[in-house]
Amino acid sequence: MSKVALVTGGSRGIGAAISKALKDAGYTVAANYAGNDEAAAKFKEETGIAVYKWSVADYDACKAGIAQVEADLGPVEILVNNAGITRDAMFHRMTPEQWNEVISTNLNGVFNMTHPVWPGMRDRKFGRVVNISSINGQKGQAGQANYSAAKAGDIGVTRALAQEGARAGITVNAVCPGYIGTEMVRAIDEKVLAERIIPQIPVGRLGEPEEIARCVVFLASEEAGFITGSTISANGGQYFS
Repeated sequence: MSKVALVTGGSRGIGAAISKALKDAGYTVAANYAGNDEAAAKFKEETGIAVYKWSVADYDACKAGIAQVEADLGPVEILVNNAGITRDAMFHRMTPEQWNEVISTNLNGVFNMTHPVWPGMRDRKFGRVVNISSINGQKGQAGQANYSAAKAGDIGVTRALAQEGARAGITVNAVCPGYIGTEMVRAIDEKVLAERIIPQIPVGRLGEPEEIARCVVFLASEEAGFITGSTISANGGQYFS
């Protein structure tokens, strides 16, 4: 029986690429999503990957959703914490709601999803947790104090949990994408992309979601068993950490 992989935010953008790559690598995949029913239904129809709806910001919803995935497919052995949102504003204009929404999804969501699967991984002496952070969690970004704080926190959680999980056969790693050619990024004005964003990237282009997905597939594999607590910076040379 193939191992079960659960990908949050797994039906769109980078998450969709991760879900598809894991399926192609032989895993049984469940894709969580928060709200876009139409996109999730289309994704399921096109890929055959099971989709499950809940908010990662809600601990009880995560616990119930994971229980349903495990009842349907089997124990979750690979968890990819990919779900994330932005509520950008310069700090002096940022509202408590904008701060809390991003922290609740992008940071608390990692706890809410990982905490329910952790005991099972410990009992089975195997687990793979991959947290999708961001270049802006490494270097910070004006207008994204909330997002940068959450994504930096994801790296901290990764390093702490890696130490806790190591003797139980659980690896915990992070991937920090740079500018990736998702629907959201490609919606940016072409002039802004060409003149302000791409010139900052030494390889001279946006990344592709599939390039992030390949990092995740490797970290989920048996071959990556000696790698834990690490951060892969997939940003085309834009930032080194």
